[in-house]
Amino acid sequence: MASLQHITERFRRALEGQAGLDRTLKLDLRGEGFVFFDGQTVSNEDRAADCTVSVSKDDLEALAKGALDPMGALMRGRMRVTGDMAVAMRLAPMLSAAKG
Repeated sequence: MASLQHITERFRRALEGQAGLDRTLKLDLRGEGFVFFDGQTVSNEDRAADCTVSVSKDDLEALAKGALDPMGALMRGRMRVTGDMAVAMRLAPMLSAAKG
């Protein structure tokens, strides 16, 4: 399992040269920290966001690798989305880009 710092750095690299998000998004890693996206900025701040996705680090890794289906994760309670679902949907391509 990757560390919070490693996950954060992978997202930073994935957003290099990209437009970034036009809204704020927070990944709540269920007691193991936060990854906060604001434009192209990625930090570990616990700030209010337009959308918060709550998921364990293990499940985040499984989502990035394609081993866990996002809809299945939502239906089984392995992932929870609060706020703007359209922002949450922008996470999928970022996960793909950051899986390395």
